[in-house]
Amino acid sequence: MDWDDLRVFLAVARAESLSAAGKGLKIDPATVGRRIARLEEVTGERLFAKSPQGYALTEAGTRLLPHAEAAERASLAAAESLSGPGGLTGQIRLGAPDGCANYLLPQVLARICDANPGLEVQIVALPRVFNLSKREADMAIAVSRPEAGRLTVQKLTDYHLHLAASRSYLAAHPLTSPQDLRDHRFVGYIPDMIFDKELDYLAEIGAGPATLTSNSVSVQLNWLRNGAGVGVVHDFALPAAPELTRVLTDRIHLTRAFWLIRHEGDGRLDRLNRFADQLTREVRAEMARLEALVSASEQHA
Repeated sequence: MDWDDLRVFLAVARAESLSAAGKGLKIDPATVGRRIARLEEVTGERLFAKSPQGYALTEAGTRLLPHAEAAERASLAAAESLSGPGGLTGQIRLGAPDGCANYLLPQVLARICDANPGLEVQIVALPRVFNLSKREADMAIAVSRPEAGRLTVQKLTDYHLHLAASRSYLAAHPLTSPQDLRDHRFVGYIPDMIFDKELDYLAEIGAGPATLTSNSVSVQLNWLRNGAGVGVVHDFALPAAPELTRVLTDRIHLTRAFWLIRHEGDGRLDRLNRFADQLTREVRAEMARLEALVSASEQHA
């Protein structure tokens, strides 16, 4: 069985489309279709069922999938063994929720790339759970530890959240006790687009409902910066929003964690292991630095 045909098979299985698979492989969809037909002829099995929704794996395709993934890992491991033990090279795609992607990862990954000039990193910032089985990313950061799937999971770091608002808003709308919250306008997530229960902050603290809502942390933060109301904010994002100040810190505070999620079989890939180690160290150091900045700025306010 030809590895190149298996590579095409994996691309179609993940993209569920000949055109999307071809785009990723940089070959035309007709060629993708011919390669799948050739593989089906070799195996004597129909590997995909075509429907209006796209290409779905048949029972035979599902049986072939883990073997194709194992061949992919073997190919990547062979390439790594020839590249030597030097700095990290090649492309790594990291998925992350947009708060983490906007306010924590840019500086972390810039430092990692400074130390590894041959490394190319892509951040995919999406307000939803990533599907690693479709190779949307090489690894992903999540706010909840997954309970199912062929995955390896490690804790990156804890982080903290507090209520915050702009100084201009608080000057016009004082907030000195939890009882005052009912008189304030809240900024938060669109309720039916909260993709993880860990993000339902306002329900946990008994505030809201929010009247200004977005599925994007950055949009919420910019509303707060412009004096739109009160909202729950990541402490690590506050250095990027000097207009904001935390409120009721002794009464209302939340703690969450970021988890690094990887394909189960990728633990044998030295390059990804070394990247995960560097990412973990740098994320923890940067989190400590940013949260210390927030505490220091409030002490000197």
